[in-house]
Amino acid sequence: MEAKVITAQDLAGVVSIIDVCSQRGAFRGEELAGVGRVRETFLAEIQAQQEEAPAAPAAVDVPTVEEEPSVEEETSN
Repeated sequence: MEAKVITAQDLAGVVSIIDVCSQRGAFRGEELAGVGRVRETFLAEIQAQQEEAPAAPAAVDVPTVEEEPSVEEETSN
């Protein structure tokens, strides 16, 4: 069986997906702690890989999600 390699970019993509899903309310309250642990584990691995390879051609940016206006903000305008 061939070993698969997951890159820091792959992990950053998963973190971005978690952030978007969380912001859109895709997770129930009781699921948030587990999802948060996975997210923090992936972020730590991304940072560790960046420290190991400072001469890498392109560092992985920590994903950010722009906040969408809440329903209250949209109805008050």
